[in-house]
Amino acid sequence: MPVTTTGPSTAERVRSSCARTQDAVLAVEGSAPTVTSVHHLRSSGDVVVAVPTESAAATLSWLAGGGIPAVLELTDNSPLALREPVRSLVWLRGTLHALCEAHTRTLADEVASEYPHPGLLDVGHDATLLQLRLESAVVADSSGAEPVALDDLLAARPDPFWEMETAWLQHLDEDHRDLIDMLSRKLPPHMRCGRVRPLGIDRYGLRLRVENDHGDRDIWMPFSAPVDDAVALSRAIRLMVGCPFVNGLRARG
Repeated sequence: MPVTTTGPSTAERVRSSCARTQDAVLAVEGSAPTVTSVHHLRSSGDVVVAVPTESAAATLSWLAGGGIPAVLELTDNSPLALREPVRSLVWLRGTLHALCEAHTRTLADEVASEYPHPGLLDVGHDATLLQLRLESAVVADSSGAEPVALDDLLAARPDPFWEMETAWLQHLDEDHRDLIDMLSRKLPPHMRCGRVRPLGIDRYGLRLRVENDHGDRDIWMPFSAPVDDAVALSRAIRLMVGCPFVNGLRARG
């Protein structure tokens, strides 16, 4: 069957990273980066972040009044214990604004309806909600760095499997080494020496990480066509290896 997929767009990659990434820091000039407890990219073109109330980011944004330049850096780490765990970095640059109490409550409710993160419960107590109005976005991974137009970013949607990816990757790595070995045999001979680990899964295909004495190498293995649900994804992987596996991608309970 001919392969027709080319992988997610840059905008889709960024939206997926924003959705699944827990590790993020907010950088404001003149202060140390602040770890965020919540970050949520909204379709309106802003990112809502929660930071410690006593942090420099919260203080400086209040003192500035009209907003200050800031960068939100998100680190997309593999859920597996890889030698180099970082899969990609996303930088969202814009103007950081403090919020009045009424706007904070309204915005917190809006975010909770889309992204019910438990960190929102700390807003108004130990955490302060800030608004980063986006001006640019850049993503970097093993293939290099690339900007994404904001219109494309806001129109894109996260991969439909972003919430399940962690469990699936762990399941593949721990319980289906035979499947990983089958996929490894499809790699060029010079890439088979080393340890092959699953790196990522999305609706377009599977990424593998090859670790050996010469360094790390990421391999993209596309499906013949994009998939939209877990059943279709499991079938696509079985077709890729040419041999069905009984349990599919269901994680252990």
